Amino acid sequence: MLYMDLSELKFDDKGLIPAIVVDAVTKQVLTLAYMNEESLKISLEKELTCFYSRSRECLWLKGETSGNYQHIVSITADCDRDALVVMAEPDGPACHLGTTSCFEYPVWENDEKQEFSLKGLMELLQGRKDEKKEGSYTTYLFEKGLDKILKKVGEECTEVIIAAKAEDKKETIYEIADLCYHVMVLMIEQGITLEDIHKELASRHVIDHKVKQEKMT
Repeated sequence: MLYMDLSELKFDDKGLIPAIVVDAVTKQVLTLAYMNEESLKISLEKELTCFYSRSRECLWLKGETSGNYQHIVSITADCDRDALVVMAEPDGPACHLGTTSCFEYPVWENDEKQEFSLKGLMELLQGRKDEKKEGSYTTYLFEKGLDKILKKVGEECTEVIIAAKAEDKKETIYEIADLCYHVMVLMIEQGITLEDIHKELASRHVIDHKVKQEKMT
């Protein structure tokens, strides 16, 4: 659905507007590219990112040669209407170097304010499974195997129920966090990704939306 008249967008003196592409699932910034009016219209028509190459001075549909298409979920303009954020679901790496994102080179980071993300936690858990760090509780779970992991998931489910039944919000939050952690360990053990869960929930959202529409008509 188009919410804005494209004539409201402000392209620079070269007819370009910067487009920041973000993974719709992980929220990771994938790349910064540029669009002109024609590439933006193609992007909207195909629901795939299409950019203008400043070096080659031509349009290029991302993934046309590599197969790494970026399926557009949404496009949002900033307050000045001179920059875009494109939420997309990528089929593969965004960078021509083969990396998931073009932004892979740390410049500076505050040691006291490390950013947390579910993706980062999943990577840490995968690392514990692959490298078997001594003394790690996560490694212990992987070494004990599926039955132990499932037992812990069951125990944490019970703890969540007990805390919620007691209407203890703080304890419920604590137990839900424990449950989420153990479920993520299970996901790693079973080879299930965050993207798998996202796609499943998204498919249910579409179904639920259609059901609601049917009830209203």
